[in-house]
Amino acid sequence: MNTLNKIKPLTSSVGFLTRNYAFKSDLKIKWVRPEKIPCYKPQKSGDLQPMRPMAGTELLKDYRKSKELESADDRVKSMFSIEHNRRREMLENFKEEMVKRVQRHDLDYGSMEAKLGLMTAQIRSLQEVMEKFPRQSAAKVHLKELIDKRKRFLRYLRRWDYRRFEYILEKLDIVYKPYPTHFHWITRKDSLRKLTDTHCEDIRSTRLQSYRQVLESQQLDFLAKKLENLEFIRNEQIECQVPVTVDKEQIKAVKKQYDELKEKRKLLEEKTNEED
Repeated sequence: MNTLNKIKPLTSSVGFLTRNYAFKSDLKIKWVRPEKIPCYKPQKSGDLQPMRPMAGTELLKDYRKSKELESADDRVKSMFSIEHNRRREMLENFKEEMVKRVQRHDLDYGSMEAKLGLMTAQIRSLQEVMEKFPRQSAAKVHLKELIDKRKRFLRYLRRWDYRRFEYILEKLDIVYKPYPTHFHWITRKDSLRKLTDTHCEDIRSTRLQSYRQVLESQQLDFLAKKLENLEFIRNEQIECQVPVTVDKEQIKAVKKQYDELKEKRKLLEEKTNEED
């Protein structure tokens, strides 16, 4: 017997082939894969401010307190300014500025705060480089290592001295973003399930809200009918000389509720007319 004859197609009771997979949903739900953010971007590293643009006339770090430059010519001063020197000299000025924000004293360059300030300056400088030259793999690796090292330092500092941790975050304009405890792949299937659940919940909320509005619109007529029925029942029980189950307090409570709701609707209507 031929092998192909042994294979029986999957048929339903109707007699044709059925498929229970790869169906297209009729719901108007569109899922777009979120854009992947590189690890060196400020959104991932937590840097709230970019590298500060330096003024071209700013003197280099080693010549700021020079007495000779105070009386020197403008051409001589320009030779020792950032404008006529390498970017590395500008980076040294930026490092000095970031360290001075958090250092404990003027000669502090080895404490935890000073190290974090220095790393933050290097990170923001490399982020600026990566924006211009995103294919520099060496700079990207070095930047990733610095970000991981700073996160590790911040994690230790957060555990052992939370006040210093908050102080450094405030001074350096950083948001601490720890690594997630559980990694979750972003897949189309799971995302569509969540979107479908959200869509169903929105439909449920919309229908409940519309049904609530319908019931609220009928509430005044319902209370008027209830008040009429309670008075009718009480009068009939008194005429028939049977035990009265509806007392005056119940009728007063319903009448009070009816009057309050009527006044509320009247005020709301007047307010709507004034706005129009």
